[in-house]
Amino acid sequence: MNLTLYFVTPDGAEDLEALALAAVRGGATLVQLRDKRRSDDELIPVARRLIAALDPFGVPLIVNDRVEVALSSGAAGLHVGQGDLGIEEARRRIGPDLILGLSVEEMRHLEALPLGILDYVGAGPVRATASKPDHAMPVGFDGLARLVRAAPVPAVAIGGLGPGDARAVKQAGAAGMAVVSAIGAAADPEAAARALAEEWGRA
Repeated sequence: MNLTLYFVTPDGAEDLEALALAAVRGGATLVQLRDKRRSDDELIPVARRLIAALDPFGVPLIVNDRVEVALSSGAAGLHVGQGDLGIEEARRRIGPDLILGLSVEEMRHLEALPLGILDYVGAGPVRATASKPDHAMPVGFDGLARLVRAAPVPAVAIGGLGPGDARAVKQAGAAGMAVVSAIGAAADPEAAARALAEEWGRA
């Protein structure tokens, strides 16, 4: 699992395969399928197509929130938020071998974590972001650093990140950065991903 450049698909995106492939060709190291609009039955074939498309690149697919989609499609893992399925129940349902990630927004979310269940956390939001209108209060880079230090597993920075942020994310101790719009809304997603990956390498 490489968290360096974690691409999260935008809700309602039309051609997810082409978008995910562009991101991966540019340097995305992990892809998360997040879509709050479609049903499980609609998302399962989408996830299967994405897995097949990403497999030649060795890039895993993580499914946001939908346990049945993750299990039925053969995805590499599941990511849950604070308002989603509890992590102990999530781990019980997906088994010991799949990747499990959790969004953490405050120190109290980390203080309550049982050990040995999670593989990574998504820490933030660092900034306000239009891609998740119901997000928690932004923590900034200082708050990100506090969350990273307290996390018992690797942390990926989330929330409103894009070009110019890699150095600050790295200095905060995060293992990588997750982006939605910085790639998904770009005129050339592959070039946007490549620029972000190169920036991380220089940071």
